[in-house]
Amino acid sequence: MTASARYQIFHDTQYRYAAPVSLAQQQAHLWPRECAWQRCLFQELDIQPEPSRRQDGLDVFGNPLTRLAFERPHTELQVNARLLVEVFAHAPHSLAESPPWEQVVAQLTYHGQALSEAELEAAAYRVESPFVRLKQAFADYAEDCFAPARPFLEAVAALMDKIFREFTYDGEATLVATPLLEVLERRRGVCQDFAHLMLACLRARGFAARYVSGYLLTQPPPGQPRMIGADASHAWVSVYCPQLGWVDFDPTNNLLPDLQHITLAWGRDFADVSPLRGVILGGGSHDPEVRVTVLPAGEVAQAQI
Repeated sequence: MTASARYQIFHDTQYRYAAPVSLAQQQAHLWPRECAWQRCLFQELDIQPEPSRRQDGLDVFGNPLTRLAFERPHTELQVNARLLVEVFAHAPHSLAESPPWEQVVAQLTYHGQALSEAELEAAAYRVESPFVRLKQAFADYAEDCFAPARPFLEAVAALMDKIFREFTYDGEATLVATPLLEVLERRRGVCQDFAHLMLACLRARGFAARYVSGYLLTQPPPGQPRMIGADASHAWVSVYCPQLGWVDFDPTNNLLPDLQHITLAWGRDFADVSPLRGVILGGGSHDPEVRVTVLPAGEVAQAQI
């Protein structure tokens, strides 16, 4: 029987505006993808104030997307997602079974012959995107991981390990728009930065790699209860191997995502899969307050004081 795990997820976002918002359009990536290794058993989205219009559908990458329109003045916006998700074991057993990395690049490169449907889909993740600019510096940084004829997934794992060892997790070091070259120079950042950096290194060398957003089950300190709102959204990378399909890598934790990672959405970078983003008329200054809790199904967390 395939190993699996079930999780309760609470993702709460609150905006308090300094002045009334008269009109707003928001897009929410808060429903998890249905994948071969994951299924959503329950989902609920509570929105206050109630939107004037709501449309649930898919974005261009196939992610569930909720579009919201607010046409009445409001000074606060609260969006609460409640999920129950089951994840099945799916990490590859052997990275050495992948083909040499040179073969992967050659297979993804157009030479006049027709590409397969999967290869055409992967091509969208080989190019620049808003937060992932392709520079020679990124190809150079990853060069020592790609020894001649090395199995592709082994080389990717080596790059993941290199980022994990050489970069420091620092929540104060970067902003969403901090350029990747600055992240590379300072060697500090958060999961979003490490995912973007790994994408830049892989794409600069000709591979297809996409940004994955989701959640990660974290463990409280020994003897301490799990706290409500103490978690956060997470980000990692998925690479395309023509023979094996898409394989996930988490450079923040130096591991292959499996039972403890819950996939929400994927795209070219963070800009494609932001949990909640939009445009407003009015509002003045405002900063969102985001609280995320990931619990094994049936477990109860303690409220933060």
